[in-house]
Amino acid sequence: MYKLSFFLALIISNNLLAQFAGPVGTIGTTAIFKDSSIFVAWANECNVTRGFQDISNTSLGFASVGNSSMALGQAGANGVVSLGDGGSAILTFQNPISNGTGFDFAIFENSFNDVFLELAFVEVSSDGVNYIRFPATSNAQTTTQIGPFDNTGDATKLNNLAGKYRAQYGTPFDLQELTGNPLLNINAITHIKIIDVVGSINPLYATYDINNNPINDPFPTAFASSGFDLDAVGVIHQQTTLVNEQPISAFNFQVFPNPVAHNQQLNIQCEEKINAIFIYNCQGEIIYQGRETTPLNIQLKQGVYLLKIETDKGTVIKKIIAQ
Repeated sequence: MYKLSFFLALIISNNLLAQFAGPVGTIGTTAIFKDSSIFVAWANECNVTRGFQDISNTSLGFASVGNSSMALGQAGANGVVSLGDGGSAILTFQNPISNGTGFDFAIFENSFNDVFLELAFVEVSSDGVNYIRFPATSNAQTTTQIGPFDNTGDATKLNNLAGKYRAQYGTPFDLQELTGNPLLNINAITHIKIIDVVGSINPLYATYDINNNPINDPFPTAFASSGFDLDAVGVIHQQTTLVNEQPISAFNFQVFPNPVAHNQQLNIQCEEKINAIFIYNCQGEIIYQGRETTPLNIQLKQGVYLLKIETDKGTVIKKIIAQ
């Protein structure tokens, strides 16, 4: 009886830790394909500070693959830049990023599969001086070091860490999570800083999540391509109005029911005139396009979708969950 109780507790514990969105192609994933039309802009300037190939053996020198220009423009277009252990990149944009409905930007890495995951912290700034970090969580095990060739990453145990998804699929971030910080204007983000996670579980080199757990990812990666390999940063919401005008996210905008059952239809209410409506699946493919609002003539299969509404004053995007 004791053994049965122990194993039940272990199973329950593991299920509780696997609590975040899963990899590309799974129900509930938040991965966004690079060609999705929800991206309205891409980073146009980048400054990289390299980290060592192996922070525990600095004689190997710094990471050297790529250069800062390779983080500009659309994902998958011009290579990647490797940050090295603890290295960083600061990216800027033609227009400030704003807090809209749902995700506001996405970061792309170049992992070749769903389980070799090199991770990075993400910070944002509205003045280029004060940077605020997204609260990152890693529920991965911390007893055995993930080696440089191990395929043991698990997206369901990672949150607010760039690199959670494979190449050509962006990890999205929602500025609403950072609301209320007096040092940050979430409707005018001018800089994004990406900082490589040193994936060592050795306290001498480890980096830690919001819960003070060491983040375990492939280490050491003692190569020229060491660390997080930055591909691109795609913008979903950007500032298109003057600072003293009403932000797009302030529209009286509702979608219901949400979550929506398979046999239900979606209804939309918006105080602005709607010019176009798009619904995207998690691969970034358009599965619906139209203008009618009540109700939409579509029934969604189980999964996560992005609803995009275009108006004369701008665009709003909302996540839809279909059950």
